[in-house]
Amino acid sequence: MAISVVMPALEMAQETGKLLAWMKKEGESVTKGEPLLEIETDKVVLELEAPSDGILVAVTSFAGDVVPVGQIIAWVVAPGEKPPTETDTASQAMAAQARHAGAPSAAAAPSAAAASKPATDRAGGPRISPKARRIAEEKGVDITKIVGTGPDGQITGDDVLKAAAAGPAPAPPAATPIAAAIPTVAEPLSAIARLMAERTTQSWTQAPHFFLVRDIDASELNKAREKLGRDKYTHTDFLIALVARVLAKHPKMNGTWTGKGIEFNPSVNISMAIAVKDGVVGAVIANANTLDLAAIAARRKDLAERAKAGRLHPADVAGGTFTISNLGMFGIDAFNAIITPPQAAILAVGRITDRVVPIDGNIGIRPIMTITLSSDHRVVDGAQAAVFLNDLAGALEKPLESL
Repeated sequence: MAISVVMPALEMAQETGKLLAWMKKEGESVTKGEPLLEIETDKVVLELEAPSDGILVAVTSFAGDVVPVGQIIAWVVAPGEKPPTETDTASQAMAAQARHAGAPSAAAAPSAAAASKPATDRAGGPRISPKARRIAEEKGVDITKIVGTGPDGQITGDDVLKAAAAGPAPAPPAATPIAAAIPTVAEPLSAIARLMAERTTQSWTQAPHFFLVRDIDASELNKAREKLGRDKYTHTDFLIALVARVLAKHPKMNGTWTGKGIEFNPSVNISMAIAVKDGVVGAVIANANTLDLAAIAARRKDLAERAKAGRLHPADVAGGTFTISNLGMFGIDAFNAIITPPQAAILAVGRITDRVVPIDGNIGIRPIMTITLSSDHRVVDGAQAAVFLNDLAGALEKPLESL
C-alpha cells in the first residue's frame, strides 16, 4: 500500500516548511523509521523518518523548496507498485513543474566551465548531504567554495574535510580599516530566529503579562539531588517533575487562551526552552506529571542532545502546555520570560547562589533560587497565579515529599 510523505504541521499557526535535503534518492529502498529527509519549519530543523518500508518515488519537492504544510512531496510504495494518480489538474501541473525544474536537461552536456563550479540546489545554494552540512558547520567551512565530488556534483563529507584541512582561502584586503569594520549587509534570520522574533512580539503585544517573583530555599533540593545522584539528575529534572505535579492541581495555569475563552488541556506537557545555534526551541515532555524522575531525566537528556544536533522530530516540539526556561547554568540570578502562545504561563528559573537571609530571627546563609512566573491575565488573575506559585515553592522546598 502506498504511503504518502507530507510536509508536517507542528501547530495551527504553521503554514509552510522548507525542505533542506533528501537523505534518500528517488527509486531507492527505504526502511520505516530511518531518516528520510531534513526540513526546516518555523520552529526547528529536524529529520523526518520514513513512514514505512518500500521504495521512494514521485518526489515533487527538492532542496530549497518552501512547501505548504500537508502537501504530499513523495510516496513510499511496495516494489512494483505505482503511486496514486493526482486527480487535481492544477496540483498535477505544479508537481510536474517542481519535478522538472531541478532536473538537468538530457540534451544539454555540461560545459567545462560548469564542471568547475559547485552544483546547486533549487534555491541556488550548493548541493550538499546532511552529514557534510553538519561537518561544515562544526568546522566553519564555507561550502560555497567547495566543488563536490559526489553524485551530480553533490558535496560529500570527505569534500568538507579536505577543504577544512586546506584552510580558508586568503581574503582580499579591505579598502580601509574603517570600511572593513562596518558591516554593510544585514545577516538574514533563520526560520527559527525569525519565528522567535514574530512570536515574542505577538505574545508581548497581545497577551497581558504580569509577573510574580519568589525566592526558594534550595537546601532540600540540593540534598535531594545529592541523595539520588548528582551526576544522574539535574535541577531541571526536578523542576520539570515538580512543576508538572503542581500544574495538575491548577488546571488554569495549564490552560490555553483560544481568543474566545479558556481551554483546559487534558494533559500536562512541559516544554523545555533549549538554546540551539539559531535561537531557542521548546522540546516537550508529554504527560510529565505521570512520569517518575528517572523517566523525565532520560527524556530531557535525549531531547537536549537531539535539539543541539538538529535531529528533533515533529512530535518532540508539539503540544506544550507550560514552559520552563532555566538560565541558572549561565549565571543569571533572575529574569522575566515572555509567554509562549497559546500557553498561559512560563516559569523563568535563575541560578542557585548562597545568600544571607533571616532564619528564625537570626542571620544565616542559605542556597537561594529565584523563580519568576509570567502569566496571561486573560487566563488567570494574580491571586490564582500566586496560589500556584506558593504551592510550587512548597514542592521545591520539600522535593522528596512531593515527588
